Amino acid sequence: MKLLLDTHALLFWIYEPSRLGAGALRALADRDNQVFWSVASSWEVAIKVGLGKLHLDGPVSEVIPSELLRHGFTLLPIDHAHVLAVSDLPPHHGDPFDRLLVAQAQAEGLALVSYDAKLAPYGVAMVW
Repeated sequence: MKLLLDTHALLFWIYEPSRLGAGALRALADRDNQVFWSVASSWEVAIKVGLGKLHLDGPVSEVIPSELLRHGFTLLPIDHAHVLAVSDLPPHHGDPFDRLLVAQAQAEGLALVSYDAKLAPYGVAMVW
């Protein structure tokens, strides 16, 4: 299975795995699955750290890349097509980062690892 992590899913995986749903835990632990992390989520984390709304165990510029490498997760770049696809999404969710993740998941055929029920109406496969 090919998975795309919502921002909170990676943070839970790193710091509080008990907060992940059972399905998400199984999917992330299964080495046969390919797990992606969007550049959009790195951007979101960097903003929240910069605003003091999120604290990591070190600089974001070190923590995120090292955790992706440690867990074998693949960085998913933001393509122009991903950004443009956001305009085709109905307004089920107002968060621009989540809307971009949905567009990326749809475009790349990825299941989204997220607890956010507001994303379900987009019809993207979800794992939690």
